[in-house]
Amino acid sequence: MLPAVATSIAGQNSPGSSLTRPNTAGSLPSGNKVADTRLTTKTVESPYCGSARAASSECSHASIEADYPGRRTAAAGGTLAGPPNPVAILLPPFEAVPSPRMKIGPHVLPNALLVAPMAGVTDRPFRQLCRRLGAGYALSEMVTSRRDLQQSRKTSRRTDHRGEPGPVAVQIVGVDPSEMADAARHNIDRGAEIIDINMGCPAKKVCSAWAGSALMRNEPLALAIVEAVVAACAPHGVPVTLKMRTGWSERERNALQLARAAESAGVAALTIHGRTREQGYKGAAEYDTVAAVKAAVSIPVVANGDIDSPHKARAVLRRTGADALMIGRAAQGRPWIFREIAHYLATGDEAPAPATAEVAQWLHEHLLDHYALYGEDSGVRSARKHIGCAVRALPGGEAFRAVMNTLTDADAQLRALLGFFDELASRHPRLPRQDAANDAQALQCA
Repeated sequence: MLPAVATSIAGQNSPGSSLTRPNTAGSLPSGNKVADTRLTTKTVESPYCGSARAASSECSHASIEADYPGRRTAAAGGTLAGPPNPVAILLPPFEAVPSPRMKIGPHVLPNALLVAPMAGVTDRPFRQLCRRLGAGYALSEMVTSRRDLQQSRKTSRRTDHRGEPGPVAVQIVGVDPSEMADAARHNIDRGAEIIDINMGCPAKKVCSAWAGSALMRNEPLALAIVEAVVAACAPHGVPVTLKMRTGWSERERNALQLARAAESAGVAALTIHGRTREQGYKGAAEYDTVAAVKAAVSIPVVANGDIDSPHKARAVLRRTGADALMIGRAAQGRPWIFREIAHYLATGDEAPAPATAEVAQWLHEHLLDHYALYGEDSGVRSARKHIGCAVRALPGGEAFRAVMNTLTDADAQLRALLGFFDELASRHPRLPRQDAANDAQALQCA
């Protein structure tokens, strides 16, 4: 039995009280002052911001100013002040809570809930959003090791870490040990503090070049890459992690052998997705392999695959004994899943759904960051998948998505989004519960 967990409840503000732990309950304090919501995206508290438009004109700009001084717009009003001081209480003991902190090399993570790398999804704006909503760590989209592509616009965007909280982690993919070592050094020079090796991507265009999960079929090459990357990172004090699947196919499950070899080569942590490459994202993830790897190595092991709810998170931790959980597709359109899981693991109670206006605020902030990274033309097109994932399971979401996909400028996209959530908030002050989008279609949200 673990000791009692200290937390706090938003809305019970008392002068002189201390913030023992950010609230994950999503309770709704009264009032909608900017001062009450300034640090919404810096903690996991859940203030009430009124309508969706009020959220966009006040709450989002306040939190953006907290993260990016100077980006406050004229639409923001009110006076910025300090955060409220929730009252600390003690919750009863609760079993099956993961270690509150996880260490990767010299880096101590704030919690053991990690964002999985997803090509075309986990860019800097999305990683920052997940971090603000409870994730303790986020990996970049995979970055090619090819030297001729390192200066391309696509790779440059994927390695843009401006304003990103540490530790900055970059995942690299490739098949040549020397190129992979150079890619590690290149990304360290650009700010990477952790380098992750991709041996888990099942995409045909990656595996056809014998990269990603295809490396699991060539253990000598896989180990040579690990050794080369570890050697390149060691002089900089940068730890190396490895993400892989259980194997190439049901008959070729070799994650256990590769995990032992990787640990011997100096890898600091392992992530195991509970499917084979042959499965892709079909079928169900299995966790016996994850548990076997955890029992066989002494470095941290992260469980990944089909973790789409607080209950599933707790079950996977119990089944595998893993040190942390990595969540990918279930966070698309629902990045607050990290705070929901954190709350459940700490208390045994499900957090209430976030306020609908609060979700509008988060999406508005995300889109502003997204446009800033990609520019308006590209940003509007690529934002459609994020908006689509957020609304697809909501009342009227499919019809709105069809209209939204025809819009071609940022102002129209933002107005449509806020209008949709204004109407939704008038009928549902709290966001209607969504089914977790943890299936193959989750990657087709736009």
